[in-house]
Amino acid sequence: MALSLLSFSLADVRDGLGPFLGVYLQGKNWTPDEIGYVMTVGGLAGMLLTTPLGALADGTRKKRSMLAVATGMIVFSVMMVFRCHFFPVVAGAQIVQGIMAAAVAPLLTSITLGLVGQKGLAHRLGQNEAWNHFGNFSTAVLGGLAGYYYGIPGVFGVMLVMGLCSVVFVFMIDPGLIDYDTARGLEKEKNAVPIPAGSLLANSAIIVTGLILFFFHLGNAALLPLLGQSAVASFKVDPAVYTAATVVIAQLTMIPMALLAAKLAEKRGYGPVFLFALLALPARGLVAGFWHDPWSIVPVQILDGVGAGLIGVATPGIVAKILRGTGHVNMGLGIVMTLQGIGAALSSTVGGLFAYHAGYGAAFLALTVSACCALALFLAAGRWLPPFGTELVN
Repeated sequence: MALSLLSFSLADVRDGLGPFLGVYLQGKNWTPDEIGYVMTVGGLAGMLLTTPLGALADGTRKKRSMLAVATGMIVFSVMMVFRCHFFPVVAGAQIVQGIMAAAVAPLLTSITLGLVGQKGLAHRLGQNEAWNHFGNFSTAVLGGLAGYYYGIPGVFGVMLVMGLCSVVFVFMIDPGLIDYDTARGLEKEKNAVPIPAGSLLANSAIIVTGLILFFFHLGNAALLPLLGQSAVASFKVDPAVYTAATVVIAQLTMIPMALLAAKLAEKRGYGPVFLFALLALPARGLVAGFWHDPWSIVPVQILDGVGAGLIGVATPGIVAKILRGTGHVNMGLGIVMTLQGIGAALSSTVGGLFAYHAGYGAAFLALTVSACCALALFLAAGRWLPPFGTELVN
């Protein structure tokens, strides 16, 4: 239960202000490309340290304390953005947030694996993601209400409360229940030791998984913030309420999708989970690109819920499966998340540049091209890379 509550509360903390950042800075007269730049610099900072932070999550027994520190620093960086919205300050705060957010996923995965082991991982990942999306839904509703009555500053207050809850819940987890060898992917055989860490870079399945996620997040990360900015600019909707609505629709879809992904992974493996997620993303981009109406958020965000709900379970699950017995599961997750983070960071700049120079419709279609690349790579990988195909597709 402590792990579930932690997943719930971290939902509002891990991504900082998320889509609210774009509309907040837009209200401070920032242009779409400037917003894209600061989002990118934060993502790139996290990307540079994701793999070392994953290695640290493998080796440390202070997993709970590290997670609490990361949470506190994210909240602090968001408060800095609230206090001062000048470019250097916002960029610096985004760098801190990006680095700390990069530590959250491997630490949470490590704690989860240490508590339930490989056998129970798929089911527990589904539970974690369902609670995470329920947390996003709840805080989006609270953020929307707070934003309606108090403006965007109300959203900052909601995040502060959830950050404090995260610290409480992480220390509710009994460290005595965490198997620290299992948490890093070591098996129970006698004298099991980690393989050389450098060999992970030669693991083709891990690299191809990372490249698929690179293209997925390049096409996905900027779509929601741009959708909110487009609606505010074109239809004069309330920024806080509209952005909250986009999050609510997606999160309500992600909750059942995460539970479905866990069941599908237990019965059929992670390949079908990846496939369905990758099919949803191009459809989402096409709807956003061709349907210019504030109500387009409904199908766009339902499709976001399908894609993100499935991929959130599949990513740590397939990495843990591929690297079982190596002792470097979280470092491998860091490598995958580094490639994923590069895509997400560049997504904001690519989307912002297209929106600024060619319009929001063109930006959505440009992001769709990247989504199609992710799907094509996934379909091709099972043919020309047998180990990857065996692990992921079958």
